[in-house]
Amino acid sequence: MSVGLATVAGMEFEDADLRDSSFTRVDLSGSTFRGVGLHRVRMVGVELSDVDVQGELSNVVLNGVDVAPLVEAELCRRDPDRARMRPAGLGGFRAAWDLLERRWDETVSRARALDPALLHESVGGEWSFVETLRHLVFATDAWVRRGIQGDPAPWDPLDLPWDDMPDTPGVPRDRGVRPSLDEVLVLRRDRYAGVRALLDSLTEESLSGMTTPVPGPGWPPSESFPVRECLLVVLNEEYSHRQFAERDLAVLAAASGK
Repeated sequence: MSVGLATVAGMEFEDADLRDSSFTRVDLSGSTFRGVGLHRVRMVGVELSDVDVQGELSNVVLNGVDVAPLVEAELCRRDPDRARMRPAGLGGFRAAWDLLERRWDETVSRARALDPALLHESVGGEWSFVETLRHLVFATDAWVRRGIQGDPAPWDPLDLPWDDMPDTPGVPRDRGVRPSLDEVLVLRRDRYAGVRALLDSLTEESLSGMTTPVPGPGWPPSESFPVRECLLVVLNEEYSHRQFAERDLAVLAAASGK
């Protein structure tokens, strides 16, 4: 089926399955793609300019050049701490966790310099600062307390899953609640201490092991995962969302004259 441009210009596509579609002589200028899968996509004769892409890149070939390794190298050059988020051994995981805790303390200090109401403000449609911290509590509960330690329902009512996660029995998702920064930091400190205790208890052998599937609904699903991969998910979440938080705090600070 062919759809004319005039029919869809300015429309919104949400929860749409457009896999294996073909776009020929289509103008996508000014479009926004959020939470979109672009796997095994082939683009020929495209004009790509003034484009801002934020996401995960792998095997992205532009004019015959795989740019993903180049982008990764540049990001690590700009912030050498980024490379430390892919540790090989237990010592590296412990050092990465120490680093994240220090850097988040710095970020929270910047947040405290703002009007507390601004910490509930969204910048560019992204999570607010407080929502970001709530999501990181969820990430730890999911991949450490449930995934590794086997608690089938580790959730706190303030846990915040990612927006597109299907509703799951027992998993909270209250976007309307507005807890204070200090309320959420109590949870953050508890989860940080829990991860630190786990890392202190692991051995290189157990780090290389597999988790035991956890029965019942929740996230991650009832499957077995490499322990190392579970911890890498948490490191990536902590690192990436601090980057996003710093970006948005800078916007809020500039707007408020701080």
